Amino acid sequence: MPTEDLVLAIDAGTTGVTALLVDHSAQVIARGYREFPQYFPHDGWVEHDLNEIWTATLGAAQDIVAGRESAIAAVGITNQRETLAIWDRETLGSARRAIVWQDRRSAEICQGLRDAGHEPRVRELTGLRLDPYFTATKAAWVRAHDPHAWSGLTTGRHALG
Repeated sequence: MPTEDLVLAIDAGTTGVTALLVDHSAQVIARGYREFPQYFPHDGWVEHDLNEIWTATLGAAQDIVAGRESAIAAVGITNQRETLAIWDRETLGSARRAIVWQDRRSAEICQGLRDAGHEPRVRELTGLRLDPYFTATKAAWVRAHDPHAWSGLTTGRHALG
């Protein structure tokens, strides 16, 4: 019989995954951490393998829940947010490496949009400036440079997040 309900908090960051078990008093009672590699295929490019992030997440969580009798009442997750991930809806495997928030490969796309006069409207609608940090221009880059991943998106086989 579980002794108390706990919250499993998972933070999938840029270089690793931290997992915490938190009790009803908001006290951290256990911590787990697993690193995963970053890939730098070209200057200014940063990528992650989604399967390696998943493996790190499972490992960090298993490290802190193994052998505990308490129940997990909730799971909270935070992640990199501006990293672009594309995965297969059927297999859940990654269609390509994720393009990390730090990646600058879409800088030319941003500059082209600026040169075409679109930045004021983008700023008006979003409050943001054009910057490769954001995922929209990463998606535009995938459309132009990765026909396999893009075709999976257009057919609905792949998901983007």
